[in-house]
Amino acid sequence: MDYVLLISAFVVLIIGLIGDIIPGIPGTPVSYLALLLLHWTDRISYSPQFLVITGFICVVITVLDYVVPVWGTKKFGGTKAGVRGSTIGLIIGILVLPMLGIVLGPFGILGILGGPFVGAYVGEKMGGTPDNLAWRSAFGSFIGFLAGTLMKIVYTVAIGYYMIKEIINVLY
Repeated sequence: MDYVLLISAFVVLIIGLIGDIIPGIPGTPVSYLALLLLHWTDRISYSPQFLVITGFICVVITVLDYVVPVWGTKKFGGTKAGVRGSTIGLIIGILVLPMLGIVLGPFGILGILGGPFVGAYVGEKMGGTPDNLAWRSAFGSFIGFLAGTLMKIVYTVAIGYYMIKEIINVLY
């Protein structure tokens, strides 16, 4: 049973890493699940304090992932129209363009990366914002999206590090 949990933990960790990059898969919680799977083996166990702290960090990063792009848009001078546009662009980028990516190649990943950027720009322009400020708002949205993605990747890599460290300790 331990081998099944071990293999499952690594598969789930890879899925978590993919989810960190591709919206739609909750990468951070999936990575935490990988840690729990390894904890449930007979030979590896983490302290309750470690599990609570990593779980808390998981929740914080998951919440921040939704807040940071909006914050980036506002920080770079975006208005409510830009924030709404960024959110709509993200939804379109996640739901519509990846489906087109199956047919149109790279448009799927471009939609995921560019959806918030284009959405913030279009939202600002529809709100009557001058062109230079609309571009700035769109850039802020993109920076926020990248910051959220980076947080998730760092968390998953850290979880992977602790998993591998424990496996090596058990083997040697």
